Amino acid sequence: MTKPRKALVSLDATPYYHCVSRCVRRAFLCGNGNNGVCFEHRRQWIEDKISALAAIFSIDVCAYAVMSNHYHVVLHIDKATAESWSADEVIRRWHQLYKGTALTQRYVRNKAAMLQAEIDAVDDRVEEWRLRLTNIGWFMRNINEPTARQANQEDGCTGRFWEGRYKSQALLDEQALISCMAYVDLNPIRAGMNKTPEGSLHTSIRRRCQQAKAAFSPNHRQQQAKELMPMIGNPRSSMPKGIAIRLTDYLELVDWTGRIIREDKRGAIERQLPPILDRLQLDPKHWLYLSQHFESRFKRLVGTAYALKHGAEALGYRRTPQSCIQLLE
Repeated sequence: MTKPRKALVSLDATPYYHCVSRCVRRAFLCGNGNNGVCFEHRRQWIEDKISALAAIFSIDVCAYAVMSNHYHVVLHIDKATAESWSADEVIRRWHQLYKGTALTQRYVRNKAAMLQAEIDAVDDRVEEWRLRLTNIGWFMRNINEPTARQANQEDGCTGRFWEGRYKSQALLDEQALISCMAYVDLNPIRAGMNKTPEGSLHTSIRRRCQQAKAAFSPNHRQQQAKELMPMIGNPRSSMPKGIAIRLTDYLELVDWTGRIIREDKRGAIERQLPPILDRLQLDPKHWLYLSQHFESRFKRLVGTAYALKHGAEALGYRRTPQSCIQLLE
């Protein structure tokens, strides 16, 4: 039985999710269309929206890739940060997206002149907005709806731009997260649009490479791309917020994965496996399978057998799905 969308996201299971939105009929509405018209500039629209929303929502962007007929984002829900925001901060952020209500507008102008009942009503609205600012559905809505309206206005037409609602996958452990990020970052390579990760336009890997090249210390989280969730190295006791891998290790891993997938490069690269594979306890066969078939082979939950069992319980599944390791055996 199909589960309702609200039941597909549970912070008890994981704060990490992979989301995909596709253009209607998978047409190249963000690339070179069949009629010879180029819509490549729309990829920049989507990339700009992803970066802007990351600064407003309490949702971190781990990876993204904007293609000609779809886009991917890997997101991290930061509930703790949202709960620490004051009412003024929540209103300030929400008003960057919407006008708010007459009461919240008055609250911003002069809350001292408001009655207590009005302030209580504002507080109720603030808590509703606080939840929305940690909601993946609202994040994706604020990418898809403005893009569709802008594209339809440009084309002088009406109708659907996106193929239904977005697809979501829960990433239950570190292996699933890193492999999904590599899958997303290598999308343009697999599609034949680009030859190198750093040359792939409208991707997080290109943004990370640009920042790393310009930084004095690329692995320092303060010198990484601000709009992306930082990579903070090996797990340790005083762990700051970030992805548990060094940036240089991740870039090496993505580059190796992109080259090893090519049939004519398999034998030449296998002897030079990056240390990150041992640290994450990833078998090369499992890693290559994940990085090439992440979206098509796996459904709503991705992780090891133990992580899948825990995630299935948190999300209310009656049966535990097969793990990636079980599928490969």
